[in-house]
Amino acid sequence: MCAIARRLGPRPTFNHTGVAAGTCSTCHNGSTASGKPSNHIPTSQQCDVCHRTTAWTPATFNHTGVASGTCSTCHNGSTASGKPSNHIPTSQQCDVCHRTTAWTPATFSHTGVAAGTCSTCHNGSTATGKSANHVPTSQQCDVCHRTTAWTPATFNHSGVAAGSCATCHNGSTATGKPSNHVPTSQACDVCHRTSAWVPATFSHSGVTPGSCATCHNGTTATGKPSNHIPTSQACDACHRTTAWVPATFSHTGVTPGSCATCHNGNTATGKPANHLPTSQACDVCHRTTAWVPATFSHTEVTPGGCATCHNGSTATGKPANHVPTTQACDLCHRTTAWVPATFSHSGVTPGACATCHNGSTATGKPANHVPTTQACDDCHRTTAWVPATFSHSSVAPGSCATCHNGSTATGKPANHIPTTQACDACHRTTAWVPATFSHTGVTPGGCNTCHNGSTATGKPTNHLPTNQSCDVCHRTTAWLPATFSHTTVTPGSCNTCHNGSSATGKPANHFVTTRSCDSCHRTSSWTPLLSYSHTSLTYRSHGAGLECNDCHRNNNEVIAFQFPAYRPNCAACHANEFEASEHKKVNSPRIYYTVAELQDCSGSCHTYTDTTMTTIQQSHPSNHRPTDGSWD
Repeated sequence: MCAIARRLGPRPTFNHTGVAAGTCSTCHNGSTASGKPSNHIPTSQQCDVCHRTTAWTPATFNHTGVASGTCSTCHNGSTASGKPSNHIPTSQQCDVCHRTTAWTPATFSHTGVAAGTCSTCHNGSTATGKSANHVPTSQQCDVCHRTTAWTPATFNHSGVAAGSCATCHNGSTATGKPSNHVPTSQACDVCHRTSAWVPATFSHSGVTPGSCATCHNGTTATGKPSNHIPTSQACDACHRTTAWVPATFSHTGVTPGSCATCHNGNTATGKPANHLPTSQACDVCHRTTAWVPATFSHTEVTPGGCATCHNGSTATGKPANHVPTTQACDLCHRTTAWVPATFSHSGVTPGACATCHNGSTATGKPANHVPTTQACDDCHRTTAWVPATFSHSSVAPGSCATCHNGSTATGKPANHIPTTQACDACHRTTAWVPATFSHTGVTPGGCNTCHNGSTATGKPTNHLPTNQSCDVCHRTTAWLPATFSHTTVTPGSCNTCHNGSSATGKPANHFVTTRSCDSCHRTSSWTPLLSYSHTSLTYRSHGAGLECNDCHRNNNEVIAFQFPAYRPNCAACHANEFEASEHKKVNSPRIYYTVAELQDCSGSCHTYTDTTMTTIQQSHPSNHRPTDGSWD
């Protein structure tokens, strides 16, 4: 019983605590304790590399150290799990697609698979093939699908004949026409794109004009709404095929004068309550495009019969401030607008202006009017008060102050030049300005007697500093133009005045120089310039044909030699113009001078008979001179 009890008791548990790692085979050798079974993966590793101390399984196999591509050494179906019978045919090693941690998920690399050979594997047996509900096609999988997943897929309609959409889009093979589709026998691609069903464009091309109601009947497609203007016209008489609005109502065919048939306030907008009383049809005044602007035709209105309507009740009448008159409106006003209006003075006796222009009936003489008993029309026109013309014809010369005394008429202002002369000595009878002041009798040089800034215009603050009298430079007719005499100005002292404050100075874009103005400019005007004399010891006069900026390219008086190694010779500026082919040293063999040898262009050079250069064949004395104007 004791033995039986021991056999039926709990399974013993061995505590591996204290067992050194890697010493498993000391006990697990098949004798002392369970060892490696016959079907164990061949390995010399210790048990605890893969197994736990609590149980043999699950075990973890560490593939570290296993060479890539050697999977079948173990995974051959005998030593370890091999390729199952339904595996995709391949000679690749396991680790090309599978991980060492588990068989799945696996990644199949299509690298190396020839495009268009998908069905070799994807035939429904070897690998997933075309599903039963697949769009009928003989194309290979990769035409639409990616190698990473079946979806999303892209169907390429290239090669699909235009108008053959229903071959697939028939509701069975692929999405077809829905039940609420506009009835049509057209192919899908007439309105839809191959990329998506919407947006779609319905082409009304081929739709017979006037047959809109065939579709637009409220059932097949949008029809006429309940608030539509009653009409038996087809939609396209007013609407466009691109959109319902904006729409254009064509009044073509509407009998002139029959507007009220529709424009009766019920069917369409009618005459508003504040409309002018009239039995005329709308189109007499209004256009078919819009109510306003409108034109009221006075054509049949009897001239002089304006008050029949313009009585202040039926239409605008004469305002309270109107000129008293019993004349009809059209005598002064136009039928197009009240203003401007023209009052005809025809029939008004000349000189009888005050009959109306008395300040009550019509505008009269204002309080500040020139005192006169003359009639208005002596100075004013019948078209307007101003401009007015005062005739000085009978006014005695020199008696201006009789009226122009500051009370009766404009007098001499406070800032007037002190004078006892009559106004007409300087002013005209037509206007105060322009006026002409006669300096006759004014002593030359006595200008500042008046031109002192108080009596008359004096020297302004920005005037050139001078104690000369005005008439030395200015004329008596005008301040400008003025002539300044530089006679007593010391040569070279120009900037005493020409410093930009006292007088015009050197502008910002002026040639950079410390020279005085009169080195280049004349006293009569800034331009034309004088001929400039160069003072540089290294400059040789070049004569005519040379502009300043040919050398002074940086707009500066002082310039650097372009080729300073050759200064002060010609080549310091002209080394880049040296043509070796023009300067032979020996004819045969051909040897040329260098620019360094001939840097003084105006010097002499020789052509030698041979390379010893001992016998001169030809001399060229001073072939080039600065004054030649060119190298030739």
